[in-house]
Parts: sequence; structure tokens; C-alpha cells
Amino acid sequence: MTNEVYLTRATAFLPNAPVANDQMEAVLGMAGGIPSRVRRMILRSNGIVSRHYAIDPASRAATHTNAELAAEALRQLFAAPEASEATCLACATSYPDQTMPGHGAMVHGLSPLPPCETVSLAGVCVAGMAAMKYAYQAVKTGEHAAAIATASENASAMMRGEVFQSETDFRLLQHATPEIGFEKDFLRWMLSDGAGAVLLANRPLAGSLNFKIHWIDLLSYANEMPPCMYAGAEIRDGAFHGWKTVSADERAHHSIMAVKQNVKLLNEHIIRYTVEKPLAQIAAKRSLKAEHIDWFLPHYSSEFFRDKVAAGLANAGLPIAQEKWFTNLSSKGNTGSASIYIILEEFMRRQPIGRGQKILCYVPESGRFSTCFMLLEAV
Repeated sequence: MTNEVYLTRATAFLPNAPVANDQMEAVLGMAGGIPSRVRRMILRSNGIVSRHYAIDPASRAATHTNAELAAEALRQLFAAPEASEATCLACATSYPDQTMPGHGAMVHGLSPLPPCETVSLAGVCVAGMAAMKYAYQAVKTGEHAAAIATASENASAMMRGEVFQSETDFRLLQHATPEIGFEKDFLRWMLSDGAGAVLLANRPLAGSLNFKIHWIDLLSYANEMPPCMYAGAEIRDGAFHGWKTVSADERAHHSIMAVKQNVKLLNEHIIRYTVEKPLAQIAAKRSLKAEHIDWFLPHYSSEFFRDKVAAGLANAGLPIAQEKWFTNLSSKGNTGSASIYIILEEFMRRQPIGRGQKILCYVPESGRFSTCFMLLEAV
């Protein structure tokens, strides 16, 4: 016999004061000492008006590591006494502070949790939902009465102008312009920092809003699609090369550790592989219909994709009216794997959610094209 699983608490941590569009380049620093030629164009398209960075805007010193961001979200969670019942901690991020030890162990080391089971989930945006599913299954099977999942991103650490200094210097030495490639510059104006945590338990918390988790479905299409968003690697002549296969000089001269995005591949395939194809399969498997959904919580990287997601839902046979959508992209930014946690925290705190209402969450990932859908019910 398996347990029901309830999401009883959600917290979010966003470092420092919000950073407006016209402040971004001063905080991150200019790559090659020159203003970005694409920043304004990308910001007009993505619809983000403020975001947060783990950078002191005056000194430009780092204020938090990735693990520290997750630990701050955990501290908020532990303001509630029931969090102390958790005996499992699943932590996700796209880009941890180190290659080893695991990110989960580093977060645990900064947390109020006693000895417990810990696990590190890697990837891009869907990593946050992989952590959620690990915690969900830990409670569902009865192995743990309560479990915590976290997701955190410190994207700014890899988007500072200094990260590209060697590359831009090298280009100048080669008598070329010091600008970095669009695949890197694009993401400097798309990603930001933040963390979230959720407490999952085998019983709802009396006197407050809880979400019963009906199911979490994750699907990868890496068997069909090439890498689209990546870091610590580069694509040369159609072949994928990881950072361990190149020299230290090459890593620096080509900013191989920076995050990169194949925008053409993203635009051509993200809706088909994260909405249309998987949702048609999931809807058939779960007998899911649009009239069953009261709220839709999508994580998308840019407002550019909003109408495309709506069309993808309709093409998959699940049209959901946009007045049922809730997102905080414009004010909280794109925090990668942490985005859905940050969306859930604000949604639970601010929206008039009725008992029995169903909430469908959607998290796409362009890393190598993965997706996740989760169905919740308010209790």
C-alpha cells in the first residue's frame, strides 16, 4: 500500500534587491569592456523587468554561493516545526559550486537537518522537478514520513563580465572584436539567481493550504535531439566536446565553462518536444482534460514563448485559457530549476485557491529536450 503525498509548505529565497533592466550590465559587468549589442533586444522579447543576483551591486562581490541560496530557502522552511520531521533531502541545480562533493551534501552541511538521506539531482530546469519527484516517491513508498526538495541557481557566477575576459582578450589579440558569441550573450540577459524549497508529507497540515500530489511525469527526448543548452562543453564540427577533453588555455579562450544556448534549435523544437508530444501522451495516460484544470503554472524562459505554449497546449488537445495561468517571470526572472518552486511559493501565498481545485504545473528543459508535468489538488 502506498501513501498519499501532500505538499504542505513552500518557501523561496531571492538574494539582494531586485535588479532592473537598466542596472543589469553594471551589476554583471561588461564582457570585453563594451556594452552588449543584443541586451535591449533580448529584454524586449523576454518580458522580464526585474530579477535578483547574488552579487553586491556596489562592490560587485558575490553575496551567496549556490548551496547558500538553497540553505536560505531551507531556513525559511524550518521556521515551521513540522519541517523537522523530514528525513530525506533532495537537492537540484543546473550548475553546482563544485564538481564534488555532491550539491545535496553541501546544502545539507549548511542546513538545520540532522543526519538524513541526501541526494543530488543535476540537469537544467527539469532537475528541480526530478528532486521533487525523488522526495515524492520517498514519501509515497512509505520509506519516509516527510521529505524536502530544494532547487537553487546561482547563474550570475557564470555570467559576470570577468568570466569572458580571457576570451575577449584572445579575440583582441587575434585582431577581432572583443564581443562574445550570441549563444553566450543571449543567456546573460535571460537567467538569474534564486532558490526554493518544499516540504512533502504523508498527511496534510491542518488549518492551512496543502496540495495533494496526484502525479509527476518526466520525459526526456535526448534519444531524438542533440544538446541545445549546455555548459562545460562546446560543439565543434557537429561533435560535442566536454571540458575534460580540452586544455586549460582552450577552456579560457573559448569560455567553455560558460552557459550556452543554441537559440535556433530552441525556437524550432521546444514546443513540440516539451508540450505537444509529451502532453498528448500524458493526457491519454492520465485521462486528463482541459476542463479538469483550474490553474496552470508554467515555467517558461521568456514571454516570447507564452502564446507558443498556449498553441502547443491546444495542439496537444488540452487548451487552457490564459486567464487560468499564473507566472511570476516578469518580477522574479528565470531562475532555471528553482523557477517552479518560486512560482509555487507565490501562488500559494497570493492566489485565491479553492478546495478541490486542480493545478497543472509545466516545466520544460532545453538542455537536451526534457519536460515535466505535475498535477496538484488543493486540500
